[in-house]
Amino acid sequence: MKTFMKEFKEFINRGNVMDMAVGIIIGGAFTAIVNSLVDDIINPLIGSIFKMDFTNLVANINGAEVKYGAFIMAIINFLLIAIVLFIIIKSINKMSKLGKKEEPAAEEAPTTKICPFCKSEVPIDATKCCHCTSDLPEEEAAE
Repeated sequence: MKTFMKEFKEFINRGNVMDMAVGIIIGGAFTAIVNSLVDDIINPLIGSIFKMDFTNLVANINGAEVKYGAFIMAIINFLLIAIVLFIIIKSINKMSKLGKKEEPAAEEAPTTKICPFCKSEVPIDATKCCHCTSDLPEEEAAE
């Protein structure tokens, strides 16, 4: 039992588990904020524009109530959450890039060299110039 508890404690104390827990808690709080935004601000504005409350839209089909207005508001709620999360993540990514210095691009190894006789560009491993047919010096072929 002690080894189980020790392993469980190690599992809980890992960074990714703690990050996930914090994310879930913040997500719950964020959901409450967005729900309030939709229910208390967006719904009344949409209702005033269309002169109706979408959440009360109901269709009776064979005695069953289909609450399609609540579904419309759930879609609006989802889109608002997605937009706000996109803006937040984009801002975080932009801020994280500000702190980092861009590393210069690594220089690629040369693939060609210049023939010392005709000054034409030839492949780096060539031993004879393809333009003037001169034999290229060995020290340049090794570069």
